[in-house]
This record gives sequence, C-alpha cells and structure tokens, in this order.
Amino acid sequence: MGESLPGVEEARTRTRVRTSVAELGPVSAARVAEVLGLTGAAVRRHLDAMVADGVLEVRDPRPGARRGRGRPAKEYVIGSAGHDDLPAGYDELALTALQYLADTLGPEAVTDFARRRFAGLEEALAGLDGPLPERVDALVRALADQGFSASSRPVARGTAAEGVQLCQGHCPVQKVAEAFPQLCEAERRTFETVLGTRVQRLATLAHGDHVCTTFVPLEALHQHEPPQAPPHHDQHATEGRRL
Repeated sequence: MGESLPGVEEARTRTRVRTSVAELGPVSAARVAEVLGLTGAAVRRHLDAMVADGVLEVRDPRPGARRGRGRPAKEYVIGSAGHDDLPAGYDELALTALQYLADTLGPEAVTDFARRRFAGLEEALAGLDGPLPERVDALVRALADQGFSASSRPVARGTAAEGVQLCQGHCPVQKVAEAFPQLCEAERRTFETVLGTRVQRLATLAHGDHVCTTFVPLEALHQHEPPQAPPHHDQHATEGRRL
C-alpha cells in the first residue's frame, strides 16, 4: 500500500534525467548518473529513449572532454521536442503585456486585442457553408491546428434541443484567459461569426471546468428560412365553379 507503480517511477526518473540535461547540458551520461545517484545503465536507457523521441539530442564531445584513456563520452542536450515540454514563461509574459495594455489604454484595448487574435481564424473559415455538423467539423479542425484539442458530438437528437456540442480539452492560453475573460468572449463571438449562428458557452477551462464546452443549437440554422405556408384551398371559389 502507498508504493508507486513501476511506470510512475520510470516516468519520474525520466523527468529527472531530462531536467538534469536541461540544467547541465551538454552533459555526459556518467555525469547525470553521478548527480542523480543512479546507475549508468539506468541513465543511458532513459537517454537513449529520449533521443529516439526527439526530446534529447546527442552532441559531439567538447574539445578536451575525455573519459580516462578511451574515446570522449557522448554528451546530451535538450532537443526541439524537449523544449516544447519545458516551462517557457510565455504565460507570464502575455499576462504582463496585457496588463500593461489595460493600464495604459484601458480594458477596451484588451478587448480589441482579443478580437484581433481570432481574426485569422475568421478569415480562414470565411464563407463556411453546408450542414451544421460539417461547419462545426471544419471549425474543430481549425482549432485543433492551433493546439486546442477540439472535438464535437451531436446531442439531444430528435428533440427541440438538438444540436452539436463543441469541446476543447486543452487551451494553450488558459492562464491568460483566467485573468482576461475577453479572450473567451472573443472566441465565442468568432464561433458565431464562423458558424453563422448564435452559440451558448456552457463551461470553460478558464473558470475551473475540466473542458471548454460550447453548444450550437440545430434549430438556429433555420431561423432565417421563411416558413412554408400550408396548401390553401379556396372553398368558396371551388363551390362557385360547380354551380
């Protein structure tokens, strides 16, 4: 009871190895093993796996770096995939920039910035046509390309509340949106512009929910269609012709 699963321990060890490479790199496997108190074989296993995944890269040894009388030891540095996983401080930079914008030009400037941020998405999906599910699917693909982990599914089929539910399980600007809800509102308005109908935001990651959820009602698609009048029978005219 209380013991960590082997897979969890492996993941923790790999994270420790990656962190050491980030802090010490270019660094040899022997040096990482020494710093972490691990065996050389265990460290090399993790290093090789992360090199294969692109998380780490192997560099030629630095001039003069030797291990005894043998060949210089290989040295490791963080690769492109590894940089993507490490904290970058972009949230703090964005928060500082938007706060400065709000303090100097007012909250309207933040709202304008939020709208401009989604201008590219609106332009890319301008003139979107077809049935509602197809429109939402096109929007989902565009959001996924921007890192929002979006998906959609039909809900309440065959009822007056029938529609499509758009979900976003990850938001790359969640921390910023928590402080500046104008980003979420600008996104909702963009959805309405792209889909050509009103939508309802049910939940957001920025408000502490587990997923951003937006409901797109099916009936809204037909709001601008003129109702079809039932066939009209002029009873009196018919009777008049019979006389």
